[in-house]
Amino acid sequence: MMSFVPLILVGILFPAIQAKQFTKCELSQVLKDMDGRGGITLPEWICTIFHISGYDTQTIVSNNGSTEYGLFQISDKFWCRSNHIPQSRNLCNIACDQFLDDDLTDDMMCAKKILDNKGMDYWLAHKPLCSEKLEQWLCEQL
Repeated sequence: MMSFVPLILVGILFPAIQAKQFTKCELSQVLKDMDGRGGITLPEWICTIFHISGYDTQTIVSNNGSTEYGLFQISDKFWCRSNHIPQSRNLCNIACDQFLDDDLTDDMMCAKKILDNKGMDYWLAHKPLCSEKLEQWLCEQL
């Protein structure tokens, strides 16, 4: 019985983050209101997200002194608050770890803000990989 006590304490002290590995069609359904925003089509979003995070909400990547979080790989240098860069501008007014769960509401709000301020060039994978021949990124189930 004593061996279960540490496990229970870990479960209480560190609640699990609800992460999700989306499929192309699941993600298409969730992101459908982003279709056309800033002239970017839904297949462009789906392709870009695949190439930057593999549709995995828990993706974290270190990149030139900053860290990028979640499906949209949102940087703690300007867009969210983290312990790594306490002087972040935090333009989305959110903790970066909020981008690691399966609720994409806040992720999408911040991604829209990034798109409005920086354009799709913020996501470097977009132009070389996701600006043409997008038929494979369509979901037939929509």
